[in-house]
Amino acid sequence: YRLTGGGGWAILISINMERSLMEKTTAIEALAALAQETRLDIFRALVEYQPDGLPAGKIGELLKLPGATLSFHLNQLKHAGLIQSTRDGRSLIYTANTEAVDLLADFLREDCCSKSVGPAASNSTSFSNMG
Repeated sequence: YRLTGGGGWAILISINMERSLMEKTTAIEALAALAQETRLDIFRALVEYQPDGLPAGKIGELLKLPGATLSFHLNQLKHAGLIQSTRDGRSLIYTANTEAVDLLADFLREDCCSKSVGPAASNSTSFSNMG
């Protein structure tokens, strides 16, 4: 499968049984986008309002961000594939791309515990089960 967004990002996914693979460069872009305080706040706000999303003006109001600053950060998140927008009349409604976040989490734990040889070694893909 290939998911593409208007910002030029692409997430290549190879389905192998229950595992989805994300390209390393795509993961780096997503992590870099979230490594900035304002973008992380925007993303978390959109997650809170899933699945309906928020118009740009409401995001700016909630986070007390000027329009130009908000626009810049929304574009960065969109380019990283972490949010998407749909037009509703004259408004753009932004939503978190939860599928991309799920793929990022899968990427981060892709090889979890694969080299462990101790008695607690597990094939679980949950970090909470790592001991």
